[in-house]
Amino acid sequence: MSHSYVTDTMAIILRLERRRLSQNVKKIFDEVEDSGLSLFIPVMVLAEVGYLAERNKIDTSIQEISDYCEKYPSVKYQPITDKIIMKSFEIEDIPELHDRIIAGTALYKNLELITNDPVIRASKHLSTVW
Repeated sequence: MSHSYVTDTMAIILRLERRRLSQNVKKIFDEVEDSGLSLFIPVMVLAEVGYLAERNKIDTSIQEISDYCEKYPSVKYQPITDKIIMKSFEIEDIPELHDRIIAGTALYKNLELITNDPVIRASKHLSTVW
């Protein structure tokens, strides 16, 4: 059965840097890479990765995200649209704007968000997996 997910920034960073993931999330990424599942990367994640890399906070680069998308056809960018922004502002229990837009992407697409962020995971507006 095919299923889709949206990833947040830390989840994709942890995957690309081969850092610790939960067994559940590791299995999801393995299935994505075997083309069994679809994964959407909000472009806000790309912006956050660029920002963090520029400040030497992470080893991952935006080029690595791009390479990952090219290598795995089931991984696609999700642009920010007006409808995603509208959904994002329905999520009043996630105060940080970037996190809210990433969560809004999952809410708009009606998909689970892969995240280990406790604030996002506690949101009553969307379903998360970790």
